Amino acid sequence: MPRPHTTMRQIRNVLRLHFAEKLSVRDTAASLAMARSTVADYLIRARVAGLSWPLPEEMDDDELERRLFPDVTKPTSHYPQPDYDMVKKELAKKGVTLQLLWFEYRELHPDGYGYSQFCERYRIWRRHRDVTMRQDHKAGEKMFVDFPGLRIPIYDATTLELSFEAELFVSVLGASSYLYAEALRSQELMYWVAAHANAFDFYGGVPEIVVPDNLRSAVTTASRYEPDLNATYQEMATHYGTAIIPARPYKPRDKAKVEAGVQLCERWIIAVLRHRHFTSLAQLNEVIATLVTRLNDKPFKKLEGSRASLFAELDQPALRPLPATRYEFATWRRSKVNIDYHVELDQHYYSVPYQLAGQVVEVRLTGSLVEVFFKSQRVASHVRSYLKGRHVTDAGHMPDSHRRYLEWTPGRIVNWAEKNGPATARFIEGLLASRPHPEQGFRSALGVMRLSKKYSPQRVEAACERALQLKSFSYKSVESMLSHGLDQRPLRAPSPRAHVAHRNIRGPNYYQ
Repeated sequence: MPRPHTTMRQIRNVLRLHFAEKLSVRDTAASLAMARSTVADYLIRARVAGLSWPLPEEMDDDELERRLFPDVTKPTSHYPQPDYDMVKKELAKKGVTLQLLWFEYRELHPDGYGYSQFCERYRIWRRHRDVTMRQDHKAGEKMFVDFPGLRIPIYDATTLELSFEAELFVSVLGASSYLYAEALRSQELMYWVAAHANAFDFYGGVPEIVVPDNLRSAVTTASRYEPDLNATYQEMATHYGTAIIPARPYKPRDKAKVEAGVQLCERWIIAVLRHRHFTSLAQLNEVIATLVTRLNDKPFKKLEGSRASLFAELDQPALRPLPATRYEFATWRRSKVNIDYHVELDQHYYSVPYQLAGQVVEVRLTGSLVEVFFKSQRVASHVRSYLKGRHVTDAGHMPDSHRRYLEWTPGRIVNWAEKNGPATARFIEGLLASRPHPEQGFRSALGVMRLSKKYSPQRVEAACERALQLKSFSYKSVESMLSHGLDQRPLRAPSPRAHVAHRNIRGPNYYQ
């Protein structure tokens, strides 16, 4: 069954999160906003195909699809039912998973349910037992993130008028409730991702899972020019070796920890600062850092210690180490390769291999780099340019005929034009000189030379002579003269300039 290549990228994320990050099927599905049955099906197919993570570097999306989805079907039969009461009791034991229980079930019933159906039927059975689950967070496992509803005003330093209202990013570690807070200009993706990186730096490590209130919090305003923002968020998670698992809608227990942290920040940060006027985010964040330290050091009322002491005891030793480099913010876009094998990004043009003309590619943009991917394989990389209307072209991306075109120089083109006649050579020389860069006139010059195939060289020479007299240095000018037969009309002699005698006209002798 064919799959689109965007799904292939999702399957790669499934394999990474499950095999490398050791997430369960449930957590992997939640992180990628996929059905758990779908995730389970992908994992089983991967095991049957002998695939794990990382995948071989040379394996592209087509090969991955062939390995996972061979055209083989298995006839259905009557399956024996599992003992779901026993499954529920066994799952309560430490280390026991649905996958292990499914393996044991298949040992007893080789023709029984596949793993995805086994899990799905157990979930249906569990829906009739709606029990409230008490959440006990493991050390270093989860970091919850959210924004309070209240904002903090920032004023213009000169006029003292309201400039904007800053958002307060709040993160809380699950085991210790250790807090981090930072004021952001908005909830836009670039600030949202940077705040995560700042939180990891603050904690000195990375949790296994990040739990946002809702994945849509990554950006407040949808943009047609950034249609795949979740890819950026997932890429950040990959860089830090963590997983993003958004809280389920209408499930307040999923985010109870951060709700409590947000409430603390509203009371002990936003409310405390309500009478103060800030003129910059840096000034505000300096004060917020002091208040956050005070909150974390504040003793618990009913427990011994504080958030800071619990963090040092529980979460800090269990956090994963930070990567060697900080994540560089990048956005992902989809773009269709033009017929000239360039993709257009912010009115600048970047080349890709010419064989991809007409194909849809994925483009990763950072502040300094543009990378182009086709079927999860990088096919081009360029230094990012912000000059509009310009081209960045890698000679290796061109067909041989285009490479030969670039080997031309202004002198070589003029010498070639002389073979047609002196007027043609002077016209081509003037055409190249009229452009800011001679190379910008190459295409027009070659077009003029090719006109001699449609018209005779003598007619092209005559048209260039007329264009020189008119000082009209363009291909369209010469082509228009030839198509209308103006080259066959006699040239007018230039009219002599009339010299007007006037006491205010100095005349040429004045400058001798």
